[in-house]
Amino acid sequence: MPALHQRLAELSHDEVKRYSRHVIMPEVGMAGQRRLKASKVLLIGTGGLGSPLALYLAAAGIGRIGLVDYDVVDFTNLQRQVIHGVSTVGMSKLESAAARMLDLNPDIQVVQYNEPLTSENALRIFGESWDVVIDGTDNFPTRYLVNDACVKLGIPNVYGSIFRFEGQLSVFYGEQGPCYRCMFPEPPPPGLVPSCAEGGVLGILPGTIGTLQATEAIKLLLGVGEPMIGRMLLYDALEMSFQTIKLRKDPACPVCGIDKDDIELIDYEQFCGMPAHDHSEFSAVEDSANIDIQTVTVHDVRSALENGSEVVVIDVRDPHEWDISAIDGTLRIPKPDIQLAKNGIQAGRKLWEETVLQQIPRDKTLYVHCRSGVRSADSIAYLSEVGYDLDKMYNVSGGILAWADEIDPEMAKY
Repeated sequence: MPALHQRLAELSHDEVKRYSRHVIMPEVGMAGQRRLKASKVLLIGTGGLGSPLALYLAAAGIGRIGLVDYDVVDFTNLQRQVIHGVSTVGMSKLESAAARMLDLNPDIQVVQYNEPLTSENALRIFGESWDVVIDGTDNFPTRYLVNDACVKLGIPNVYGSIFRFEGQLSVFYGEQGPCYRCMFPEPPPPGLVPSCAEGGVLGILPGTIGTLQATEAIKLLLGVGEPMIGRMLLYDALEMSFQTIKLRKDPACPVCGIDKDDIELIDYEQFCGMPAHDHSEFSAVEDSANIDIQTVTVHDVRSALENGSEVVVIDVRDPHEWDISAIDGTLRIPKPDIQLAKNGIQAGRKLWEETVLQQIPRDKTLYVHCRSGVRSADSIAYLSEVGYDLDKMYNVSGGILAWADEIDPEMAKY
């Protein structure tokens, strides 16, 4: 595959020295390094995948690197987001990442977009002459948005995803192969695939996949090797195995199978039935089930538990989360068990009395909590679908994280 562009930038003597291990390689050479300096790469996200991506793109001498993020550095990020540190907790992730990148290589330019990526701003941001877009995000709405915007503008999209011990890698380039929608025309049902915040991720896993993404981007820019267009790499850290599968372009793809001018960026949160970022106002539960879920605070929960009122507090987190921290006096039933019971009842396979729902009284007020409030809202929606009174169910705002912040500072947070 030829290089994506033929622009060349001059290298100073210091830069030649810096990149000496590159320029002595015949596949790179002086011309290749000058091409990298003239390259423009847009990175979506500066978290788990974005950390190694940003570091290695900067170290490799990519001349202009764009960063899209809106979040701040949290202490829980440091287990995997290695571009940040204790000294930058509470700082904008963009500022933290840019400072580290420029400390590593002051000869590059870092462009910051301190805003969530949306259908309203994607074409403006993507349209600023980027050679490659790299998707370092962790949610389906943004993945579909990145894909569709890249296809519309004819930009290769270096894709990566991680979960627990597994990762995926591919290059989606509608000009020469399939796009993300060819493989995943529809998103998974809401709640089926938990986020990394819910399901966890091995800290070193994004380092593996992010570094491979950086490798693919540099190959595309230099025009060397065989990029992962039309192929997907599946990585299993537990087995330490790599498997490559072939991907085929779908002639009927609703995005890369139509004229670029006809591609429209839609409401991806609605399309996927889930929020695209932590600060989103989208509620998959309310939008899909057309219900208004009431909320209570953790102070209300404490009062209910202390006063012995007719309130049942239900913890719908997974059992391994209960081992980290839990509120005494709660009824513990994982959300997947509630969902399975609901699905079975609706399909006529089970009676209510034969499911975990027999543990949840119908004649009492229910306060439902999880880690932060998302899974508990889903659980309330499931219960309402099988006859529980919505007026007697309340979502605990902020979940057990709020309990640790406001009620029990000694409780472990995760």
